[in-house]
Amino acid sequence: MPPLSLYIHIPWCIKKCPYCDFNSHAVKDGAPEAAYIDALLHDLAEDIRRYAINRPIRSIFIGGGTPSLFSPEAFDRLLGGIAAQVPLQDDAEITLEANPGTFESRKFAEFRALGINRLSIGIQSFDDRFLKALGRVHSAREALRAVEIAQRSGFDNLNLDLMFGLPDASEDSAVNDIRIAIGLEPAHISFYQLTLEPNTYFHKFPPRLPSDESIFAAQKACQALLAEHGYAQYEISAYARPGRQCRHNLNYWRFGDYLGIGAGAHGKISQALPGNIVRTFKPRGPEQYLADTHRQGGAQAIPEAELPLEFVMNRLRLKRGFALDGFTAATGLAPAALEPGLSVNCRQNLLIRQGGRFVCSEKGWDFLDTVLQNFIA
Repeated sequence: MPPLSLYIHIPWCIKKCPYCDFNSHAVKDGAPEAAYIDALLHDLAEDIRRYAINRPIRSIFIGGGTPSLFSPEAFDRLLGGIAAQVPLQDDAEITLEANPGTFESRKFAEFRALGINRLSIGIQSFDDRFLKALGRVHSAREALRAVEIAQRSGFDNLNLDLMFGLPDASEDSAVNDIRIAIGLEPAHISFYQLTLEPNTYFHKFPPRLPSDESIFAAQKACQALLAEHGYAQYEISAYARPGRQCRHNLNYWRFGDYLGIGAGAHGKISQALPGNIVRTFKPRGPEQYLADTHRQGGAQAIPEAELPLEFVMNRLRLKRGFALDGFTAATGLAPAALEPGLSVNCRQNLLIRQGGRFVCSEKGWDFLDTVLQNFIA
């Protein structure tokens, strides 16, 4: 069976950002911490029973929302409850997402003492103009202070989230954000393009964005700067110092398995290859989730005909691509199931063979949607 991870969704945040399409809800009178931790642990127990889980957890990712709104006491009970139900690898990576507006020195030192060993800080920009345009609740000064607190609290495995293609931004402003981030010496930088997702305020009332040419130029300039300072791109939006890739996200992209608990959480569990690989889902609304976790959630088996596309959609996000025996190991299907998409992409020089692996060429990396369309066709 593939390696197993655990995703935990905490849906509350201080304020809903206008570009955000995640399952997040502005907190009003305080989040129901105790009841939600109870629900999460019950949710996990039900998944372990339903899917006969007997594999150790190699990574935990606590996302949101803004999970750092919860107290150290809540996470102490959560992590203790998880360890009582399922074994964790000794070196398990445990990531907590955090927003700069929630940083307090004592609180984050306690998070580190609990065994949380990786932080992912949603900074987005170090420029107050763009933070205001994005509806963020923190300032550039608070962003810098958050990184300082995290490092002082013992978090040496630190990710900074940044965005480019922001309203009225330029290539110079994007490069400046990356220069500041590099100067803070995090282990990992995530660098995303702002997209106007359906069901968001920005989709309904679009801001003025830079031209596609300007966005592409900014992306290339920032990628060159990251590479120059030792941050290797290993995934579409992820750049890391050697050995500091996000193990949890790598498991997603390698088509590994993961349990998903919490409001709106999704999971993927392989029970038998290829005929019994399921996608799991939980009710999105926090109130629904707290009322009855599993009655409104469920699971759907991935049809065998869809497994090749599911596999390449994940593996081709990685610079290392995939080997044919890795496809068979993850899906139970013969390599022939990848045809004719594999041949078409190679003929069009979108995929190339490299040391026994299929990887995107530079052209394929810039036109990944076309690569995937060839597998659909």
